[in-house]
Amino acid sequence: MVRDFTNDHSALALNTATLGHNVEGAGMGWPVERVIDACAARGLGGIVFWRREIGSRAVEIGDRVRAAGLQMAGLCRTPFLVGPLAPVAVMDEFYGSIDMAAGLGAPVLTIVVGGVEPGTKGMGDSLKIVAERVAEAAPYAAARGVQLALEPLNPVYGGNRSCLVTVRDAVDLLEVIGAPNVGVAVDVYHVWWDTDLAAQLQRAKGRILGYHLCDWLADTQEVLLDRGMMGDGVADLRGIRAAVEAAGYQGLCEAEIFSAGNWWRRDPGEVLDTLVTRFRAVC
Repeated sequence: MVRDFTNDHSALALNTATLGHNVEGAGMGWPVERVIDACAARGLGGIVFWRREIGSRAVEIGDRVRAAGLQMAGLCRTPFLVGPLAPVAVMDEFYGSIDMAAGLGAPVLTIVVGGVEPGTKGMGDSLKIVAERVAEAAPYAAARGVQLALEPLNPVYGGNRSCLVTVRDAVDLLEVIGAPNVGVAVDVYHVWWDTDLAAQLQRAKGRILGYHLCDWLADTQEVLLDRGMMGDGVADLRGIRAAVEAAGYQGLCEAEIFSAGNWWRRDPGEVLDTLVTRFRAVC
């Protein structure tokens, strides 16, 4: 049975991208402590930070989140593992992101895999590299108590940000990698269009590690930084969540809204209040 959030938003988590804090100089610039306190005051269930916000304070911030009564739900994200935006020391940075998640006490580290590897064409060769690199790091992550969540991105990002663009391909990678601590993150923005989604989520049953909320605006102006608040777009939010929960996911629902032209310009308190209202009304 699908969970009823009409009168209960304790399953709502904030991804701080919703306040612009994953991008240097974006948003209103609230410090980590103020974000934690604001989420706790509104009865949210958890919070997900980005690595650039954490620095060397992982243990301190994780403790602060838990002391506020929130779950440290996850960490965004690994470096890109392949493609033109991947760092030179990709595996060192990958292991460093695992260490940061462990320091926070974050159970899940999200992987956005990166785009097409320079010198190759199509997705196949790049996905093979992703499988190899995740398989290499998975035992280390397991030893540190961290699960790794492969997040397929909307195909518009295929060239530079994610050669992984469908849940189908993500589950195929899980089977190649074969590590029990590697699963899938499902983001509305990236999967709303996929008419095969429910069937592929069934293939991922028991291996869904995150569910991310936002909306796809019918008149999207910019594909990276113009996501919609839940209810403002064309995604079937309740239908997607029903499919995710039918595949066994009962965890937090993480609002993650990249919105440079709208929500990042608003007072963070207003944004958080709107999240609560929309979560109860349309999610």
